[in-house]
Amino acid sequence: MSVMLDNIFFSIFALIVSFALLFKSAGLFVDSSVGIAEDLKIPKMIVGILLVGFATTAPEIAVSVQSAYLGHPEIALGNAIGSVICDDGVAIALAAIVAPAAIPIDRNILKTAGLFLIFIDVLAYILALNGVIGRFEGSLLVLLLIGYVSFVFFSEKRKRSELKSNDISGAGETDISSEKGKIRRHVLIFLAGLIGVIITSRIVIWASINIAEFFNVSEIIIGLTVIAIGTSLPEISTAITAAVKGEGELAAGDIIGADILNILWIIGVSAVVRPIHVETRIVHFSFLWMFLLVGTMLVLMRIGYKLGKIKGFILLFLYVAYLLFNVKFFY
Repeated sequence: MSVMLDNIFFSIFALIVSFALLFKSAGLFVDSSVGIAEDLKIPKMIVGILLVGFATTAPEIAVSVQSAYLGHPEIALGNAIGSVICDDGVAIALAAIVAPAAIPIDRNILKTAGLFLIFIDVLAYILALNGVIGRFEGSLLVLLLIGYVSFVFFSEKRKRSELKSNDISGAGETDISSEKGKIRRHVLIFLAGLIGVIITSRIVIWASINIAEFFNVSEIIIGLTVIAIGTSLPEISTAITAAVKGEGELAAGDIIGADILNILWIIGVSAVVRPIHVETRIVHFSFLWMFLLVGTMLVLMRIGYKLGKIKGFILLFLYVAYLLFNVKFFY
């Protein structure tokens, strides 16, 4: 018994330390991604939805894909759905609460990305209804992501071309060698952060499985709660930091982008690596709570196209309710 207790305490300690290292590594990942975007002069909303979205979901994709590869695909699904719920109920909620002014919401982004997010959430739920998300379904989700990223990229490229053609002022000479040096430095930091994320995510998986087995808790529940919160720390920190600095638009773009990536990228790639099998009652529970949080967030964003403190507290309240229902439903 004493050996078992020692093991569980060590696992909990390892989980806490690995989350801290994961947070630091993902922070480097995020900062370098934004640096690269600024070097290449990519607009703020594109940075939020694509680059920062990919960067902040790095822990989720690392944990989920490796979980699937190691024979624990339930953690992958739980982590993805739980991260969406955490992003909408904690990250953007806290950002709205601490922001000095209400976060402005881009109408066009909300219409396109918001509707697309609803569509893929419903699609993923339909695919999971039989208790299995196989390799074909996973490939479909990944293809949808490729299509979405291509749409955003080429739409933005077309806008920039139009702006450039209308710009009659001459551009000044730039120090090309200096620009290359900045990009090179940001790429190196990016790679260092990525390596840190991958290594620490392996520790997260190992420790979480030990904890789940000790307390006889389903792995998907560990994924929906503990791992989801831990791997969402980059989104939470990025959203709060951006909001405090008056860059709430970046925070909103990051959360919407992260939600899309959690469904298409994380569930999709994990299912391709190894088909995900999960009880239908867990599918209904987790997806319905995701619909509630995502739907509420989008509706609140639509009202006045601003996200203020009261709306933030509403989302935070829903997340607390979700945690309480987790305990009631599974225990």
